[in-house]
Amino acid sequence: MSQQTTIRKLAALVNTPVEKLLEQLSEAGMPFSNPDQVVTSAEKLKLLGFLKRAHGKGDAPVEEVASPKKITLSRSRKQELTVGGGKNRQTVDVVVRKKVTLSPNAGGAIDPDAERAEILRKLEASRAKNLSEQQRLAEDDKRRADEAEARKREAEAEAERLRQVAAAAAAAPPEEAAEATRRPPAAHGHGHKPPAPPRADDRNAPAGAKHKGNRGSHAMVSGVEDDDKTARFAGQLHLSASDRARRSTSNTRGKPQRGGPQRRGSAPSRSGGGPHGFERPTAPMQREVAIGDAITVADLASRLAMKGGDVVKALFKMGVMATITQSIDHDTAALAVEELGHIPVRADADDAESELIAHVGEAQGDQVARPPVVTIMGHVDHGKTSLLDYIRRTKIASGEAGGITQHIGAYHVETGKGVISFLDTPGHAAFTSMRARGAKLTDIVILVVAADDGVMPQTVEAIKHAKAAKVPLIVAINKIDKSGADPSRVKNELLEHEIVAEDFGGDTQMVELSAKTGDGVDDLLDAISLQSEILELRAVAEGRASGTVIESSLDKGRGPVATVLVQNGLLSRGDYLVCGVQYGRVRALFDETGNQVPTAGPSIPVQVLGLSGVPDAGDDFVVVADERLAKDVASQRDTKRRETRLVQAAGNRMEDIMAQMGQAEQQLSLNLVIKADVQGSVEALKQSLVALSNEQIRINVIVSGVGGITESDANSAAAAKATIIGFNVRADASARKVIENSALDLRYFSVIYDVIDQVKQVASGILGMEIREEIIGTAEVRDVFRSSKFGAVAGSMVIEGVVKRNKPIRVLRDNTVIFEGELESLRRFKENVDEVRNGTECGIGVKAYNDVKPGDQIECFERIEVQRTL
Repeated sequence: MSQQTTIRKLAALVNTPVEKLLEQLSEAGMPFSNPDQVVTSAEKLKLLGFLKRAHGKGDAPVEEVASPKKITLSRSRKQELTVGGGKNRQTVDVVVRKKVTLSPNAGGAIDPDAERAEILRKLEASRAKNLSEQQRLAEDDKRRADEAEARKREAEAEAERLRQVAAAAAAAPPEEAAEATRRPPAAHGHGHKPPAPPRADDRNAPAGAKHKGNRGSHAMVSGVEDDDKTARFAGQLHLSASDRARRSTSNTRGKPQRGGPQRRGSAPSRSGGGPHGFERPTAPMQREVAIGDAITVADLASRLAMKGGDVVKALFKMGVMATITQSIDHDTAALAVEELGHIPVRADADDAESELIAHVGEAQGDQVARPPVVTIMGHVDHGKTSLLDYIRRTKIASGEAGGITQHIGAYHVETGKGVISFLDTPGHAAFTSMRARGAKLTDIVILVVAADDGVMPQTVEAIKHAKAAKVPLIVAINKIDKSGADPSRVKNELLEHEIVAEDFGGDTQMVELSAKTGDGVDDLLDAISLQSEILELRAVAEGRASGTVIESSLDKGRGPVATVLVQNGLLSRGDYLVCGVQYGRVRALFDETGNQVPTAGPSIPVQVLGLSGVPDAGDDFVVVADERLAKDVASQRDTKRRETRLVQAAGNRMEDIMAQMGQAEQQLSLNLVIKADVQGSVEALKQSLVALSNEQIRINVIVSGVGGITESDANSAAAAKATIIGFNVRADASARKVIENSALDLRYFSVIYDVIDQVKQVASGILGMEIREEIIGTAEVRDVFRSSKFGAVAGSMVIEGVVKRNKPIRVLRDNTVIFEGELESLRRFKENVDEVRNGTECGIGVKAYNDVKPGDQIECFERIEVQRTL
């Protein structure tokens, strides 16, 4: 039984007082007297209609009232488009979003029939428009076909007329033909035939069919059909048949007729018609591949027209492990190209270098005599700098750290024998490269040998450098004023190295002198003058200068400073020069005493300010005309150096990797940051410290340079956990802050001996302790006794060293270890003892081992910790 609704319940449901609801029912024509009377659904609807009319909403249906005022329809469509072809092929996602808003019509409701009628009306209008467009296009096509036919007839008539003119010219006398040939072909000066005047039928043609006037520099012949390849460019006498064929093909390719499909015979073939069509090669192509000093694998693959993976595969077969982005050297690339069946060619891309060579070649002039360049070489502490001090009347050796020379010094001295330029090289073993560089720059080498010390290792090395540079040698036997001096011994020791004195019938001048008292110094200067006259030293005194960098440094106030030796030309302030990978303009020139000079001629060493950076010692410098050439050459050299460095870092060979496998886990490493005052010291320190590496530890120089220790150096050391070495330089405030925060090891030095010793100590601390076993005694078993308490007791005789009870032992039988353990008891007679010495009998009980036999040896040893060293 369904639940009935009374007036009271309805009033509570609609939140209206009962009296008001009875009044509204009465006004709607439904009188009720009791609130407990039942209200039917029809009566509820009747009440609702009455209330709507009373509030002015009319009798509109419920659906109309609840219907929305407008409807928005959204549609999204996604599709893919392929752009490009081959390697450049790409797929692009195209998303089309469409949004349509529909509003009700004037009546208030959307009429589907009206919407359909509107759609049909628009569709019919579109069809009518398309039909009219097609009719217009068809009329245009017909008109164009008629015009083309007319132009074809005119072209045929024009060609016939030209043939008649040519025949008449051939039949005319030679004078008239020559006159016709000399006559200019056109009035406008382009070599084209003037356009024909319009004929009557052209004037009567419709306006849309009239041909446009000839415009541009190339006059086109009117009345020629597009696909007529022979007559289209008949008026252009400078075009060949192949050009006309190419132009006609390119002009008609891919141009369909308007309003209709393209004609079947007019479309050119895409597969190879015409003079430039693709033809499949019948044999493998062999290319000439240009390769520079270094090339990346990707560039090599591009020049070979091959995939990068194929080139990498070929390199792997050759034993070279390189990825597609790594660089390989010229020889490896040439072998790979030959392996792939192509021809390697040396690439000459040094445009700036070629221009520089031509630039220097133009600056040659007359040669004049120049002062000799003399290099003083010899073993450490043999008196090289002291000898130079006496010649220059200065005291350089007293101001050097440790009393030894640690960089090349360049001086020119005016003596009574003329001007002489001296190069003072270090004698320490670490400065091999400096001595080699000094030997290459010099004209004469003075080998200083101490009369009381004789020939030493660096003396022999200096002799080898002089012979390698093919430089004449003068031996200065120094310290003859000392009591133990023996010049004859020095001469005899030099005979072992093929240095024969003039006294012994040789060609080497030997001068005995004392740098302290000055005895024999004049004889040495006479020998230098004589040798320079024999050499006939000459150089170009004017023009652009060229020479070599002796030393370089970074000054905090002056910037990069390079000590150069001028070998040709005249170096002046304001010149542009390129020096290795650096370039710049000379801002100032200083001599060895610090005085500023305006110019420097041949064989004169000077300090140069104004370079863009610190050059490497040994780099050549050349003065150029402008800054552009200097910058181009320096940039090209820098790029080549970077490529060479990348080649050295990449492209490991398989056998090298196999040899290094397993070493990385066992080998320790010590990272160093080296900063020094001059470039030569940096080079010497790197070579000396890296040479300390062995199988146990590898010393890596991660950062090296000239100048003070900066914040960047400190950050690099913190990242690599490196030790910082400052050689005659100091750290700035920001660098010291980073060093303190990171707890880095910073050490300052001024003598190269101390650097090597300290690095050895640091490396030894990294290596740690090594446990070694040392045999302290050996006892021979003579007989074996059985004991209820200890088991087998060996009656033994100590035959070597001492046997101790608290030390481990080994039991040997036939010199083979059969047991390793410790002693349980050690007795002499019936007393327990701590040790038994050589030649004494004892009883030995081996713990946990009872198989001791006569003839065995009991070896006593101890384990000790030893500090590992380099």
